[in-house]
Amino acid sequence: MKRIYSATIATETNTFSPMPTSLEAFKECVFLRPGEHPQDAPRMCTAPLFIARERALRDGFELIEGSCFAASPAGTVNQADYEFMRDEVLEQLRAAMPLDAVLFGLHGAMVAHGYDDVEGDLLERARAIVGKDCVIGVEHDPHCHMTLKRISNCDIMICYKEFPHTDVSDRAEDLLTLVLRTLRNEIKPVMSMYDCRQIGSYPTTLPLMRAFVDKMTDLEGSDDILSVSAVHCFPYANVEELGSRILVVADGNKNKANALAIRLGEEFVSMRGKTSPDYLSVDEGIRKAIASPHGPVVIADPADNAGGGAPTDNTTIIRKLLELKAEKAAVGPIWDPMAVRICLDGGVGALLPLRFGGKTGQASGQPIDATVQVTAIARDCWQTFGPTQVPLGDCAAIRIDGVSIILISNRTQALGLELFSNLGIDPTVQNVVVVKSTNHFMAAFGPIASEVIYVDSDAPLARDYRKLNFTKVRRPIWPLDERTEPGLIF
Repeated sequence: MKRIYSATIATETNTFSPMPTSLEAFKECVFLRPGEHPQDAPRMCTAPLFIARERALRDGFELIEGSCFAASPAGTVNQADYEFMRDEVLEQLRAAMPLDAVLFGLHGAMVAHGYDDVEGDLLERARAIVGKDCVIGVEHDPHCHMTLKRISNCDIMICYKEFPHTDVSDRAEDLLTLVLRTLRNEIKPVMSMYDCRQIGSYPTTLPLMRAFVDKMTDLEGSDDILSVSAVHCFPYANVEELGSRILVVADGNKNKANALAIRLGEEFVSMRGKTSPDYLSVDEGIRKAIASPHGPVVIADPADNAGGGAPTDNTTIIRKLLELKAEKAAVGPIWDPMAVRICLDGGVGALLPLRFGGKTGQASGQPIDATVQVTAIARDCWQTFGPTQVPLGDCAAIRIDGVSIILISNRTQALGLELFSNLGIDPTVQNVVVVKSTNHFMAAFGPIASEVIYVDSDAPLARDYRKLNFTKVRRPIWPLDERTEPGLIF
């Protein structure tokens, strides 16, 4: 019987963020030792282990479950804490030998002090332990840094195709299937990668990327093509190999993999500047939403997205809603554990003076001081994102005039409707719903929205990447440079 080991170490690191990531951040999110992974659904980046557990008996292999560590996006990871998690996983690998395959669920944009390419470091060390004949399969978020080191140290790499990431489990199924087919000598995977030399955002809910993803999917399964991934990149990281890339996995035919990577890569380059939504100012966006005759109008605030490493405590939009006397408006989430604690102490129905938001840094804006009504409190809350459950921690809903605000204690972005419904707020009956998210909110909030408006606020995640202080990124790269040299690199 074949033996397969699986583990996860994952976070998305914004190297410009003022909030360091320590082991405590992983303990707040996903911190699971062997055998502790819940049975109900995968957690952040743990889909390979979860899917392998479901299929082990059916497909006739033994799964050795490793540790799973994942944290919400924030700043650079503490070096000792990364090394602690890495060494635990590597020691489990050594103890599990001999192994036929390894499945890693890795985000792909994790940076630790001393390690700009965490995933490359982990995979290189894992390869040294398991040897060249062990099949290593990796699932990545498309908002990753697809470095040459990690491609050189695995056999099969697959990224989620959708943004919002609604296909995490589907891609884990694909990964496991290809790994098992490799073990059965049915296929011999080879990989090719095209560097597009660009930084961008590629929501697959918009027409251009929707068509591109559908094309990638249609190409798989014929003419020796096993998998195609579009690497979006994670823009908020000062690392050398930042940028969008196209990755193709083929069955033994490197020439076909090269040709397709070049063809799709050139098409991706031709889409520069055409894949992102239009952004309004905060004032324009809120006025437009309030004037709409049909609700709910969903306003997205990507610049304050915890999913990109922002604090999610910027107060600018709330101030504007109050200034314009918005009615039946709901905002969420605002990360403020201290304000949540005060609301819990006050209890439902309390009318109290509260200072909330604006705590982390200059880009958080000024805190709001207001007399608020606590309309609901709830402990240990969750929201769903596809098949995944994401912890919100203790939460409180407060109301100021016609505006309701969701306060959370575990920092995360708006993903599921439960963010509001946990606290008795039905987002479907609001006039305006403001979500702190870039595009993941679309999976749950898109279907209920009469209209979606994107605004560019003064929160820290600048939508114009030229405003970021890149010092390590390999140049030239668009839009930092007008002329670039895309091409095949692997």
